[in-house]
Amino acid sequence: MLNSVDLTQVRNIGIMAHIDAGKTTVTERILYYTGRVHKMGEVHEGTATMDWMPQERERGITITSAVTSSLWKGHQINIIDTPGHVDFTVEVERSLRVLDGAIVTFCAVGGVEPQTETVWHQADRYHVPRIAFVNKMDRVGANFQGTVKMIKEKFSTIPLVIQLPWGSEGSFQGIIDIIDMKAYSYTFDSQGANYCVEKIPNEYEKIAEKARKNMMDILSEEDESFMEEYLYGKEIKVERIYHAIRQATIKNRIVPVLCGSALKNKGIQLLLDAVNRYLPSPLEVLPVKGEKPDSGEEIIRKTDVNEPLSALVFKVATDPFFGRLCFIRVYSGILKEGSYVYNSTQNLKERINRLVKIHADHKEQIKELSAGNLGAIVGIKKSSTGDTLCDEKNPIILEKIKFPDPVISIAIEPKSIADREKLGFALDKIAEEDPTFKHTVNKDTGQTLISGMGELHLEIIVDRLLRDYKVDGNVGEPQVAFRETITRKVSSQGKFIRQSGGRGQYGDVALEIEPYQEDAFEFVDKTVGGSIPKEYIPAVKQGVREAMLCGVLASYPVTNIKVSVVDGSFHPVDSSELAFRIAASKAFKEGLKKANPVLLEPIVEIEIRTPDEYLGSIITDLNSRRAKVGGIQEKEEIKGKVISAYAPLQEVFGYATSLRSISQGRANYVMQFAYYEVAPDSIIKKILFKI
Repeated sequence: MLNSVDLTQVRNIGIMAHIDAGKTTVTERILYYTGRVHKMGEVHEGTATMDWMPQERERGITITSAVTSSLWKGHQINIIDTPGHVDFTVEVERSLRVLDGAIVTFCAVGGVEPQTETVWHQADRYHVPRIAFVNKMDRVGANFQGTVKMIKEKFSTIPLVIQLPWGSEGSFQGIIDIIDMKAYSYTFDSQGANYCVEKIPNEYEKIAEKARKNMMDILSEEDESFMEEYLYGKEIKVERIYHAIRQATIKNRIVPVLCGSALKNKGIQLLLDAVNRYLPSPLEVLPVKGEKPDSGEEIIRKTDVNEPLSALVFKVATDPFFGRLCFIRVYSGILKEGSYVYNSTQNLKERINRLVKIHADHKEQIKELSAGNLGAIVGIKKSSTGDTLCDEKNPIILEKIKFPDPVISIAIEPKSIADREKLGFALDKIAEEDPTFKHTVNKDTGQTLISGMGELHLEIIVDRLLRDYKVDGNVGEPQVAFRETITRKVSSQGKFIRQSGGRGQYGDVALEIEPYQEDAFEFVDKTVGGSIPKEYIPAVKQGVREAMLCGVLASYPVTNIKVSVVDGSFHPVDSSELAFRIAASKAFKEGLKKANPVLLEPIVEIEIRTPDEYLGSIITDLNSRRAKVGGIQEKEEIKGKVISAYAPLQEVFGYATSLRSISQGRANYVMQFAYYEVAPDSIIKKILFKI
């Protein structure tokens, strides 16, 4: 049972990186060496334990974050293996929200890649301490020092090298630990389970001594007492070095850097030792902050079983055997099977029927889940991602997880009435699991539109609809998720008056509408003298929110708006929330028409890696797609260039095929959403006049 585990011996960690850097392979080796599985799964063979979905095994990529737990040298390590593809970055976002530490995996050939930057900045946002693991040291082009240099330059952090590779590429045979100044070599017959501890080879002695001195200098700058011991020439024991590294890592002052090759089974045991030594336990992270539901007053909850219960639902999934699963992190108190909890986010009570620990797609029933641990609740019906579960007598609302809006849509049409019913059920289930997925029905055409973060995201959803939910339908071409906004400040008024013999309806609202900062909405109540009673102000805001869903140019959602309600009037008998909601909606629509509305199109950031000979052709193709080339860098390991560019999303649909054709399959790219910008007149005309 989880409560029998000392919290100082618990580590809640995530494994993050760019796609194809080896995250899942690292996780598979961790599970094998900790005895959690008895056979190593391989991503390229479709047998990886953590890639349990059919769509993951077929494509060789991680799509959904998978949770597992294992034991290493007396420590319980709860692990979340996260996706590397940008379309599924939401899985990283919600995982980091509940983790205490992370292993960031780098490809020794690619170094710091675009999605690595994204997940690193996500970890910065949640103040998650990190260990860097430079993987694939056995590959041609592996460059350990180059990767360390990129980490320092790209992230403005201090990479603390505590290991050096013993050889590189085809000659990579082990790891040199510069803390205990020993070398570790691996035997091929034991799948990396056995290794030899040796004296550092003569050719590496000076390199190791120089690296150790650099490590000690960095630690001295971070720890004054350590500096005194070091400067006065005192003998510093290995345990003292471990402690100094741990303290600086937990404070996010440094990032310990290790190396190895997960595929060749080298360096994983030392990585596990580093997780135990340097990453924080639940007791060493900052107490979680929340607020009282009624007053908004800040509350702090410590990681303590004696504190009132507080837990966050960070993921919802549907299991074919268990049904609805809510993945949770318990921050304080104890969650017990059979108890009732209060969902403070939705103001409702839920019964905890069953609790389970998760190992990929396997579940192990438990009786309770204590502070500092991860698990899942089986069968609760209404709680969703981002909700807080707590003690009803001591309510708290924890900070919700923020998710980006979808940027791409496609239409899907069911082939029969039975398929239509199945489609509606399936879409609701998928939207419940994935907060970045949205589905709507076009009022004009009756088509169902599904929206997501990219082409691969929607491809996976369509595959799940056809395979998992048995929905037979026709799928349309991808459509860009445009937005609308305004360019000047205006005033507008809306009235809703209806008399029908009995009690009528009366609402009168005057609004000021103005442009606001990017990707935001602000609502302000500036009424004075009771022109609109305070109880009707929320209805005014709701009316504006509803009107924002459909703009006046091309019926796209409206964003980047500040709305102030400045005046209005009411009737003591006929006024109602409905009347003010409708009046506010009318006022907002009228204001939009006068405020010079414009169309916004999504812009994506593209990074293309190409051999030199295709550079000119690729640049020409990018220019034809209205792209802006931001920079071109030399990349020695690929004997070519890295092109950074920004392009409208609708211009790069199917770009993989075009790039493959231009470069004869030798160039590759990654793409992620960057921002919205005003669309040019030619695009607006095409959309408005369908030309």
